[in-house]
Amino acid sequence: MLRSSKLAVKALTTPVFIQACAMSTARKTLCGILKGQIGDMENAGTYKRELVITTPQKSEVKISPDNRPMYNFCANNYLGLSADADLIKAAHAGLDSHGLGLSSVRFICGTQDIHKKLEDTISRFHGTEDTILFPSAFDANGGFFEGILTDQDAVISDELNHASIIDGVRLCKAERHRFKHMDLADLESILQRTQDRRMRLIATDGVFSMDGHIADLRAICDLADKYNALVFVDDAHATGFVGKTGRGTAEHCGVADRVDVINSTLGKAMGGASGGYTTGPREVVDILRNKARPYLFSNSIAPPLVSAAIAAFEKIADNTTLRDKLERNTALFRTLMTENGFSVPGEHPIVPVMLGDAKVASAFAKEMVKEGIYVVAFSYPVVPMGKARIRVQITAGHGETDIRACADAFLTVRKRLTGK
Repeated sequence: MLRSSKLAVKALTTPVFIQACAMSTARKTLCGILKGQIGDMENAGTYKRELVITTPQKSEVKISPDNRPMYNFCANNYLGLSADADLIKAAHAGLDSHGLGLSSVRFICGTQDIHKKLEDTISRFHGTEDTILFPSAFDANGGFFEGILTDQDAVISDELNHASIIDGVRLCKAERHRFKHMDLADLESILQRTQDRRMRLIATDGVFSMDGHIADLRAICDLADKYNALVFVDDAHATGFVGKTGRGTAEHCGVADRVDVINSTLGKAMGGASGGYTTGPREVVDILRNKARPYLFSNSIAPPLVSAAIAAFEKIADNTTLRDKLERNTALFRTLMTENGFSVPGEHPIVPVMLGDAKVASAFAKEMVKEGIYVVAFSYPVVPMGKARIRVQITAGHGETDIRACADAFLTVRKRLTGK
């Protein structure tokens, strides 16, 4: 009987059985539909192919299959901490002391002392009452709105907010409104129309990841005060380096004590691993621990990542060396690109080089890779149709040679493709 069972299992995993399943009518229909969609994306220049990195995430990486070295200008590794020796040492220590993972969610048996230490560390960094960790910043946004808002409330969201905010808002039962990107007059008109709601929550990215636009949080907070609304900021592209001490867009805009809730990430400037968080009033955090589905139904963040994140916050809490270097690097690159005739408005380390057409952007990125510069073309649906670009991201890990090489490569490729 046992032998027969083993033979049956083996039969189910043979190539003949798998091929037979692949030939089912339903699967053939599905694959045919998807193949057509893939072809359409390839023709439009929006199909995305991934390069494979064979080294740690640094300002210079090697790319498979030939391990060719390239300057890396497309990572969110703003402070250059993704392969930092101190953080790696902390991660090893966390692995040794607390193990690989918890095999559980936080409220059952997945909370360790280091999780509480990281939450306390983040609260001190932001000057907030409490913090709750999530497996990712996407999950933090996915859990926040549904956990806090009801059908008696209204959420008013910038139209270019990150996809995780959009998805999070969709999950809640609140009345939903979008205001035109960074359009304060449109925001105010919605605030005026929604005064019958129990609560109004204004939701905005602190920094908009595709353009590097920094939200005018002072003006948003002024409107929130005028109309008795709350302010929520996703600071994923700001925590650790925007603001005089790296406390984010609220500090940058001088409203650190007026923003009600901040969501952010451990997966960009703060070590580049994974994990996200919500920080703000204690009551908000308490209710999210009891109602936020991504928190209640996802495993705890792995101990090595928690230990590394603690080390990252401790490294920058009272030291702006990396943040200051990033600011200088960003200014240098923007100056060089302007001198070369490229339009690069703004001040953030996100530097979008607008090319418009998706095929043009894709071809430009491929030529940049040939020049030893790792950048990626962004096109629909990541950005609006007709607004394809190459998003350059400057880090504190870059040296002046790296930055000049990148700017020179843009000039070389433009001449090659356009003759100008």
